[in-house]
Amino acid sequence: MMENSSNSDIISICVQDPRLLKDYLWHTHVDYEICLHTNSMCFRKKSSCVRRRYSEFVWLRHCLEQNALIIELPKLPSWNPFFSSNNPGQVAQRMKGFEEFLESIFENPLLLSDSRLHLFLQSDLSITRIERCASGKTRYTVAEAIQRCNSSFISSSEDKAASCDSDCESSSSSTGCQSVDTPERGTPVPFSES
Repeated sequence: MMENSSNSDIISICVQDPRLLKDYLWHTHVDYEICLHTNSMCFRKKSSCVRRRYSEFVWLRHCLEQNALIIELPKLPSWNPFFSSNNPGQVAQRMKGFEEFLESIFENPLLLSDSRLHLFLQSDLSITRIERCASGKTRYTVAEAIQRCNSSFISSSEDKAASCDSDCESSSSSTGCQSVDTPERGTPVPFSES
């Protein structure tokens, strides 16, 4: 948890609940739940939870690096070719590294102003949709994308074509929002703690 003493903004970030997903017949990856609780005026929502994977954190760091060329960005946990989702120590170390990375970003107002960061943390949009939204290439704003992701905004009276054309639809995921431009991220499989 971070507290900015000048205006008593509190930003609490927690990376938790690793989930092993099966993408294809033999390929799996781990995604993590990122929970944000804040009273900061910088964030559209005061509480949110989304799921992200390592490659998405790499993308975020690259985006922030392009936006703030003179700022030394915090490091992500090292990519490990021998990373094992069956090793609780490695998984815990990666989650701690993600938390430290995000906490360091929150300390810099320039980085905190990047709309891609807000979409990354407070919407369940895919990376492609985040890029399009942040560059103004969608029919909704960043604020609308963030607000829509925890509400059921596609009414049952809309026809199937309108729903398919939508950029976000209600689902049973933890955030209630799923991008329709990509298939499901994967099928959850039991996460081994042994």
